Amino acid sequence: MEYIYLFLAEGFEEVEALGTVDVLRRAGLPVKTVSVMEQLEVTGSHQVTVKADMLFDEESLRDAEMLILPGGMPGSLNLSEHEGLRRVILAFFAAGRPMAAICAAPMVYGKLGLLKNKKVTCYPGFEEYLEGAVPTGALVEHDANIITGKGPGATFEFAMAIVAKFCGEAKVAELKQGMLLR
Repeated sequence: MEYIYLFLAEGFEEVEALGTVDVLRRAGLPVKTVSVMEQLEVTGSHQVTVKADMLFDEESLRDAEMLILPGGMPGSLNLSEHEGLRRVILAFFAAGRPMAAICAAPMVYGKLGLLKNKKVTCYPGFEEYLEGAVPTGALVEHDANIITGKGPGATFEFAMAIVAKFCGEAKVAELKQGMLLR
């Protein structure tokens, strides 16, 4: 399996990014964090600075297994404005490859017109950026090749939906038991 890439931009939501990475790594999935900034250190919306695994490099992402966008502001806006990331997302979508976004980050896909007629969820108030989507308000939605999560409180369910996609429900049950989740 190729890598699952989770993208970090200044102002990302720490819980969504790090919680998702943690759960995916517990499941044994190969996930790397990618800074879209010009340095590895990226500061989240609550002033937690983390060191990404790698800097954004469009060429090395071409064979990625999945793309994940954590929310947070202005992190989601910064992701949305990154031209290279937009190109990678559009290529992934055109190929029908899996993508995920949580909180405010589904707006990145929405602004690119990728959510038309898809059931999605996002942080309340960001529905206006989900062009043509069917917002449900659920904690997590999985429609076709896109998984979306509502916000920080949905992080574990969001991450488990990704684990279920790659590892199955038995692995999700094992992780939930080990992490004392219901």
